[in-house]
Amino acid sequence: MSEASNAHQPSILVVEDDDRIRTSLGMLLESEGFRVRAFPSAEEAMDAFDVHGDDLALIDVMLPGMNGFECCTALRSRSDVPVIMVTARDDADDIVAGLEAGADDYVTKPYVPSVLVARIRALLRRTRPESESSSLVRFGTFEFHPINGTVTRPDGTVLRCTRTEFKLLLELAEHAGEVITREDLLERVWGYDYFGDSRLVDVHIRRLRTKVEVDPSNPRYLLTIRGRGYQFAM
Repeated sequence: MSEASNAHQPSILVVEDDDRIRTSLGMLLESEGFRVRAFPSAEEAMDAFDVHGDDLALIDVMLPGMNGFECCTALRSRSDVPVIMVTARDDADDIVAGLEAGADDYVTKPYVPSVLVARIRALLRRTRPESESSSLVRFGTFEFHPINGTVTRPDGTVLRCTRTEFKLLLELAEHAGEVITREDLLERVWGYDYFGDSRLVDVHIRRLRTKVEVDPSNPRYLLTIRGRGYQFAM
């Protein structure tokens, strides 16, 4: 795959052990204007990422050695780079496991090339929220630091969030007291239609509660409004 340096070409890290899929995927992404660095194993991919970094990672679940979930966790410990997990089937356990590992999105095989590219572009557009020009945003007793993607809890605890977690929490905080449906959150945060699949929102809310709430099982701030959606309570 081409490694030519071009500031206008986002770099995509592909981790896929099937030679044919890895080659065809690389050709597809390069034809769409991306630089591609593709590897057959998570271990090789992590070594390369530590040296060069990338703008987005596309990780297959089934890998030799370190599996896709472990690869995502390892990558997330290093960076908040957007991650898309690729699963062999629409298996709820696989999808939830990938999102719990820190992935921003998932696609299932066989995927439609145009849909995959659209999701990649949507994630790349969503770097930091529009308020990034401000060094500090306050909502009630929460402080949002868009530059470094952290949130300070009322007790002073500093929370490190992924890009998706940060934007989701900020979206809810900006509309504190309002009930926002899962569908609206998908549109506002992820930026495209997930055809009613609410797992993406639900798992990210669950992850955020482990960071935001003192007692995640008894949330004070991130509330579920049964049958309607979610609400941020000051």
